[in-house]
Amino acid sequence: MRRRPLLLVGALLPALPWAAHAAPVQRGRALSFPRDHGSHPEARTEWWYATGWLAAPGETEPRFGFQVTFFRSRTDVARDHPSRFAARHLVFAHAALSDLAARRLRHDQRIARAGFEVAQAAEDDTRVALRGWRFERGGPVEASVYRARLASDAAGFAFDFELATTQPLLLQGEAGFSRKGPRPEQASHYYSQPQLAVRGTLTRDGKPQAVQGRAWLDHEWSEQILDAQASGWDWIGINLADGSALTAFRLRRPDGSALWAGGSLRQAGSAVRAFAADEVVFEPLERWTSPVSNATYPVAWRVSTPAGVHRVRALLADQELDSRGSTGAIYWEGLSELLDDGGRRIGLGYLEMTGYADRLRL
Repeated sequence: MRRRPLLLVGALLPALPWAAHAAPVQRGRALSFPRDHGSHPEARTEWWYATGWLAAPGETEPRFGFQVTFFRSRTDVARDHPSRFAARHLVFAHAALSDLAARRLRHDQRIARAGFEVAQAAEDDTRVALRGWRFERGGPVEASVYRARLASDAAGFAFDFELATTQPLLLQGEAGFSRKGPRPEQASHYYSQPQLAVRGTLTRDGKPQAVQGRAWLDHEWSEQILDAQASGWDWIGINLADGSALTAFRLRRPDGSALWAGGSLRQAGSAVRAFAADEVVFEPLERWTSPVSNATYPVAWRVSTPAGVHRVRALLADQELDSRGSTGAIYWEGLSELLDDGGRRIGLGYLEMTGYADRLRL
């Protein structure tokens, strides 16, 4: 999903007929790599989304959570527009650091039109950049290594991380075709790269430190955005301690009921088990109210899927991001743990919640 079901940046764009462009998302289309690691400019929205936890080398208890996200969005400026300054695509980027000991979230955002060596999203492979922030892939497809490099003077942090694959790509939905709503055209091409091994340098307030950890990458592109009945979504991507990978999401109506749902489980060394829309249930357990937006978010959930019944609990309640300076929305995105029925931690990953501060109008 937007990593998730869909993309926040659609809120900034004009709603043109879906048929105005050749369908960039088609059931049965086989994804091909490394080409599909790159951008798909024929699609309205696209994102590369990396989230994970960090600790000191040799430690297993997370000290930080991090997010690095690049979005590309087609503006629908006429393709034959004569000006080379026409903003046919916008590139957005978000970066966040959750400091568990300090109970503090730092975050920053950027936006620019694609081109002029300011912002780019290459088509042949993962290579996205925006005003000095970069995320790119290298190496053979079966042994990808991603590199995230960025610095924020305003937020006082910098990342220089390598994220190395330890497992094959996980194609979500039907071999990478992922339904996102009740209508057939509400779909995306979507794959994940769970269980990424992270190492590198985290800098806070000018002080660098070596870190290592685990991460999750989503890459998704779509033409159709959000069903008119939906107000937002809830999503989890969890790396389990046994090497499994669990995804679950639901799109919500304004009354909190589920409009659509999905997800997957891949146990280490096994095939992907995709979840049907009626097999995923999110039930809120604990709530937190933001002192900034006054939005109330469930920061603990009971999530039922074919993988079992688990609890998802935020490791820091205040992980709300105000992205009105770029994507135009406020959302919650944060490091969380997965607990079994005995209350034992069995995984770490990210929880995302949108549409709580205000209904998304895409």
